[in-house]
Amino acid sequence: MNIVKSAALLLAATALAAGSTAAATAADSPGGTRVTGLQQTADRVLADSPKPLRVTADAVEYEGLTVTDAPVTKGAQDLACDYGHLCMVVKGTKFDFYKCQTWNLTNWTGDGPFTNNQTRGTVAKSFNKDGSVRWTSTAYQAGTATWDPIWSLRPC
Repeated sequence: MNIVKSAALLLAATALAAGSTAAATAADSPGGTRVTGLQQTADRVLADSPKPLRVTADAVEYEGLTVTDAPVTKGAQDLACDYGHLCMVVKGTKFDFYKCQTWNLTNWTGDGPFTNNQTRGTVAKSFNKDGSVRWTSTAYQAGTATWDPIWSLRPC
C-alpha cells in the first residue's frame, strides 16, 4: 500500500471515528472509484438503492434524491427544502427526496427535523419493518419526527 493511500485511509478512519460525514476522500473502492465519507453514510442508510449518479465533495446524488451534510438547524423552520421536495435530517445528514418511489432504509434512527414542501396535500409515509405505516406527513408540513426505526419511505 503506498503512502498516499495509507494517509487517505487514516484520514477517513479519523473522520468516521469523530462522527464526521465530511466529504474527505476515504479510499479506492473495489470498482476503482473514490468513496467519500458522505457517500459511505448514504450507502449505510439507503439499503438496496441504486448506485449514485454523481458524487461530489458536497453531495451524493441519486435519481430522485440528494444527500448532503445537514446544515446546523434549530428546527424544521430552518431546514431549507425546495418546492416539490421532502427533506429530512437523520444523524447529521440531510436527505432531499424529489422522486415518488419507495426507498428502502437501514440505520434510520433518532429524531430529526423534516420539511414536507411537496405539492399541497401530498402525503409522505414511512414504514415499519413489517410494512405497516409508522409516520405520515401531509404537505405542507414541517416539524421534528422520531425515526426509531423506519425501514422504508415513500415521499408521495
